[in-house]
Amino acid sequence: NSIWVSTDHDEIEKVAKQFGAQVHRRSPEVSQDSSTSLEAITEFLNHHHEVDIVGNIQATSPCLHPSDLIKVADLIQKEGFDSVFSVVRRHQFRWSEVKKGENKMTEPQNLNPAKRYRRQDWPGELYENGSFYFAKRHLIEKGYLQGGKMAYYEMRAEHSVDIDIDIDWPIAEQRVLSFGYFGKEPLKEVKLLVCSIDGCLTNGRIYVTEDHKEMVSYDYRDIVGIDLLKKRGIQVRLISDRDCSKTLSAMQLGCVAKVSVTNKLQVLKDWQEDMGLSWKEVAYLGNEESDVECLKQAGMSAVPADACAAAQKAAGYICKSRGGCGAVREFAEHIFLLLEKVNSARKQ
Repeated sequence: NSIWVSTDHDEIEKVAKQFGAQVHRRSPEVSQDSSTSLEAITEFLNHHHEVDIVGNIQATSPCLHPSDLIKVADLIQKEGFDSVFSVVRRHQFRWSEVKKGENKMTEPQNLNPAKRYRRQDWPGELYENGSFYFAKRHLIEKGYLQGGKMAYYEMRAEHSVDIDIDIDWPIAEQRVLSFGYFGKEPLKEVKLLVCSIDGCLTNGRIYVTEDHKEMVSYDYRDIVGIDLLKKRGIQVRLISDRDCSKTLSAMQLGCVAKVSVTNKLQVLKDWQEDMGLSWKEVAYLGNEESDVECLKQAGMSAVPADACAAAQKAAGYICKSRGGCGAVREFAEHIFLLLEKVNSARKQ
């Protein structure tokens, strides 16, 4: 019914609102390093008496899918559970710990070494993975996140990533890229990438000489990215609000381009229909408010790291690279990774 970010940090509040969430400003009392999630949730409920059920989604578990949350909400609202929490199945043999200096042997905890079986033949055990905790108000007011009529929700292993230490970050990034949420429809083969010129292919800066000639700069990595896309059979087309015909001619990219465009979405629709493509086969890289509707419509969408807030909110992927500094190449590699996933799924 409502999505909230609980924080005492101005920048986090700004980003949360930028992406459509409401913000609950934490008090200093529940913003300490030692503060618990339960304390923050209790404070939130004290300010929001209309809330009956809280789903506490941990920010350190970025691979959680919306479909999981919908099923969990149904467990509480339709099946009458008071609390539901996330678990993952692990196939790990446990042994008792022997502390340094103790003169004793370790003991098996969940296996018989005399009848040791293959881990893939063993059903495994369920462990909390910390991804989310759902609970009704009356439980939280008693000081519990788990209690009453309880149920667990088993998440898929590839979606169960918990960021605790630095090394978990690259693992989480790869999991999000490989198993992230891409919408209700299955991803299809990308056939067309449309890229906004100013601020994506270039850095958006225009240099003017004394004799009134314009110059722009671009990154050679982006040209390589365009060539790689073409080799994979993906058409690349360029679009711009302003007339940059001379610049495009000088760059010699060999791409279809449309300049002096007043309605980018209409041009995108014309290209999509002319090529006989579904929207899931169209990718779009933009950076300005004029790109927002195209970003929303395309099956895959991305923006450079320095795109405007409205464009970032509409995009499915935010590049680490800035416009004119490798963003096109980065998005191309992102597309290739996702297409590998599609091809792998088809083979299976």
